[in-house]
Amino acid sequence: MEMLIGQLAKHSGLGTETIRYYERRGLLAKPRRAGSGYRYFDEKDTARLRFIRRAKELGFSLGEIKALLALKTDVSSRRSDVKEKVASKVREITERIDDLIRIRSALKSLGDSRDGHGTIDGCPILTALE
Repeated sequence: MEMLIGQLAKHSGLGTETIRYYERRGLLAKPRRAGSGYRYFDEKDTARLRFIRRAKELGFSLGEIKALLALKTDVSSRRSDVKEKVASKVREITERIDDLIRIRSALKSLGDSRDGHGTIDGCPILTALE
């Protein structure tokens, strides 16, 4: 079943501008165009956009999603290729979590060691950040 971009947006849960952006970035194939210039999409496009949306929800960047999509369509790709991409993302997320825990600890230490009273002039927290 062919559909226009508005219908594709409704089926995929994405906005029309997002769909156009993904098309420009090469994440979505160029659709068939009618003489009027309207783009016509199909269910494969809906499935691809759902894949992109879910991958973004899991923290993958558009570049990483493009690489995953390339693996999905490359007959020489192996499951181990996908597994490595996921393992790399897990490592990256773990590093970010570790960084956030370190930052939280530093901020908590700064905040806990100061009483929070007085004028802003000479604020020890602001001074510590300098």
